[in-house]
Amino acid sequence: MTENEYRFDTLKVRSAYNSKEHNYAVSVPIYQTASFDLGDTARAERLFRFREMGWRYSRLGNPTVNVFERRVAALDGASGGVALASGMAAITCTVLNLAEVGGRILSTPWLYGGTSDGFQKLFPRLGIHVDLAEDLNDIEDLERRIGPDTKALFVESVSNPNGVVADIEALAEAAHRHGIPLVVDNSFATPCLCRPIEYGADIVVYSATKALSGHGNLIAGVIVESGKFPWDNGRFPQFLEKHYTLRNSKGEPRSVLEFAPDMPFTFRLRTQYLPYIGPALGPFEAYLALIGIETLSERVYKQTASALKVAEHLRGREQVEQIRYSSLPDSPQRERAEKYLPKGAGAIFSFILKGDDEQTEAFIDALRLFSYHANVGDARSLIVNPSKTTHGDLSPEELEKAGVEPNLIRLSIGLEDPLDLIEDLDRAFAAAFSDA
Repeated sequence: MTENEYRFDTLKVRSAYNSKEHNYAVSVPIYQTASFDLGDTARAERLFRFREMGWRYSRLGNPTVNVFERRVAALDGASGGVALASGMAAITCTVLNLAEVGGRILSTPWLYGGTSDGFQKLFPRLGIHVDLAEDLNDIEDLERRIGPDTKALFVESVSNPNGVVADIEALAEAAHRHGIPLVVDNSFATPCLCRPIEYGADIVVYSATKALSGHGNLIAGVIVESGKFPWDNGRFPQFLEKHYTLRNSKGEPRSVLEFAPDMPFTFRLRTQYLPYIGPALGPFEAYLALIGIETLSERVYKQTASALKVAEHLRGREQVEQIRYSSLPDSPQRERAEKYLPKGAGAIFSFILKGDDEQTEAFIDALRLFSYHANVGDARSLIVNPSKTTHGDLSPEELEKAGVEPNLIRLSIGLEDPLDLIEDLDRAFAAAFSDA
């Protein structure tokens, strides 16, 4: 069988690695080196002219990182990928690669707070403006907002923190009608629960810090691409630029589309952004991420099952006003979740506490098992109040548009016994509402 014929759980352990190429090491080695010997001048010439795909300098590429990139691409059914130093680096480089010549990105307020803040505060200073539609699944409204200088539609497959499920197929069709790519942040779902490229997405980004690696011990980002978007449609002249470094055997400069037609987006990032901005992922972080991916399914399936048990328990608590988890039978997101997340909506959900700021803080402070910090997808269960933390840089008006209420609580369910987690939450309810 070829690698493409293997199933998901085989790919997460075996793909993109041949021990024969690495001194028969069973585990992917950590190539902890800044640079690589060029061998001789003839080989150096081939490497620097991309006639031989080898290693020169770890800012540009590293064997450990390369296995990580190709493994995530295999899990997503992607044509290529590039790893970066963080999830925000992945988002930033994606936006820059799309709109570095100027333009607009169409998105929604239903985003991670750091993404939303960057969209509003950083990119406009660089000549890239972000338009926000109120409802990411109102396709007609979205299409009305696409203009001649719109470069992409950017959404989260499962929004942070409210769990809104994107209608990826409809969004992709709308984006493609207007000649722009659909970019999906799939950090919450991971390719274990959702593979956006199968539904028409063109670019998928991850904070590999989250569930993809799953142990809260590294910072990393990944970008993968479908390899199917027509970058020569007139909206993206940067992909048609000729580069002397990509010249052919006759010395003629070539574009990234000519040189790497199956993966032009990530190849352009590798040759234009890794060298000049330097957001490279370190080999040790890549190694840790690979170790985490080996247990991706086992972690995510258990965490998803536990999250549903915890969410169902919270439905019976009088102190809970609303639960936002698309796997619940009465969720307004249920129909889309069954299409795009048939194996479950993941480990992360949010709920609104029937209480004031003092009770919300007392509830969080009374917990013993849930760790209070701003991460998700960890092997440990986590809790956070987004309006004061992950989305704390947003104004009250921006928080309202994003649906982040002051008493909204986000849970990320880990690998502990769900009954222990439920008991921990019940103790916290008792402590916070003892006088109610």
